[in-house]
Amino acid sequence: MLSTRTWLALLLALGLPALAAAQPAKKPNVIVFLSDDVGYAEYGFQGAKDIPTPNIDAIAKNGVRFTNGYVAATYCSPCRAGLLTGRYPTRFGHEFNGGGPMGGMMNFGLPVEEKTLADHLKQLGYATACVGKWHLGHGPKFIATARGFDEFYGTVANTPFLNPPNFIDTRVSPDITPIKDDNFYTTDAYAARAVDWIGKQKDKPFFLYLPFNAQHAPLQAPQKYLDRFKDVQDEKRKIFAAMMSAMDDAVGKVMAKVRDLNQEENTLVFFFSDNGGPTMQTTSRNDPLRGRKSTTLEGGTRVPFCVQWKGTIPAGKVYDPPIIQLDLLPTAIVAAGGKVDPAWKLDGVDLVPYLTGKNTAAPHEVLYWRFGKQWAIRKGDWKLVVSSVDGVDKAPALYNLKDDIGEAKNLAAEKPDMVKELETAWKAWSAEQKEPLWKPANQ
Repeated sequence: MLSTRTWLALLLALGLPALAAAQPAKKPNVIVFLSDDVGYAEYGFQGAKDIPTPNIDAIAKNGVRFTNGYVAATYCSPCRAGLLTGRYPTRFGHEFNGGGPMGGMMNFGLPVEEKTLADHLKQLGYATACVGKWHLGHGPKFIATARGFDEFYGTVANTPFLNPPNFIDTRVSPDITPIKDDNFYTTDAYAARAVDWIGKQKDKPFFLYLPFNAQHAPLQAPQKYLDRFKDVQDEKRKIFAAMMSAMDDAVGKVMAKVRDLNQEENTLVFFFSDNGGPTMQTTSRNDPLRGRKSTTLEGGTRVPFCVQWKGTIPAGKVYDPPIIQLDLLPTAIVAAGGKVDPAWKLDGVDLVPYLTGKNTAAPHEVLYWRFGKQWAIRKGDWKLVVSSVDGVDKAPALYNLKDDIGEAKNLAAEKPDMVKELETAWKAWSAEQKEPLWKPANQ
């Protein structure tokens, strides 16, 4: 007859695997790094050689690099609105930055009816923080802490990097308080606060949204970063390089903190840029794409984009089918154990099944853009576009992006049926969008 101890040993041996299988999966932390106005040809993981970015490159090395990573808008605020809602910003009238004759800055902000990624993750038990450039409105109903974030440390919109005037630290006050400290540099300060905040999250999974104001103008960098590029003769490019290096250091500090806490395999990390680079203003390079920030050509909408989730998605993978920043919200929610409600009418999808090979289809059959009189649609390899570069009053141009990534050969005359199909589809989509809630003075 078996002893009591032997019976207990057998029960434990048989029961523990079942108990372990019944335990809910640990919710991953989520980090979103967003850079500003960085061109497609910058960063080492995009092939750049002149500005080392080893910490940012490591995200792509340890995860997936998207060759067709898009944003749904071609400049600052609408991109952020799409990122945090998982919906085309034109669906709710957030087509432009604030300002201009239709209400000005006081009425500008992410519409309060829209639920953010922070709102969703907070409901799933997450601690949430926004550290960096917000640019989705200010005042009681628009500020980050009214949109699902427990804490906000950063600027309400575009800003100088030194002595930023429109700064908020909600640990101190919800009001804008100008920084008056010659040793304060936004990129360094964001890294320090992010590391400090992550270190305080002991009992909850966390969502850190870190939208840098680098590389947006004005070009400014402390001497310690400029000294890394003494051989760069062009002064503007030297400052740009110094700013990039500071941002890479900041990413490195945040990721080092995650590793110190043994959380790297339990952390989903995205890194991308908000739109193409404004080459003339900052020296940002969009090669081999044509166009720039605020245009609907590839140089305005296709951006450096990568994701890491060690142990869950493959490392060192290059993924070619088009994805868009609208995918971040559903990806993060599903990863956190939540469910996407069809009533939310999201335009993004959960990317994980596509990246792991569970789903071999393309995440998106069609992508759309509308930016005033500029517009574009991509279906498969075909793109139909009207851009300010070529003239918004001209007939739309048709390109095969597989063969012509630089949008150099207009095939509209050769493929009239394709032009008609894509234009009809875009018009049907555009009719579903809302009229802009505000317009800049130059629109």
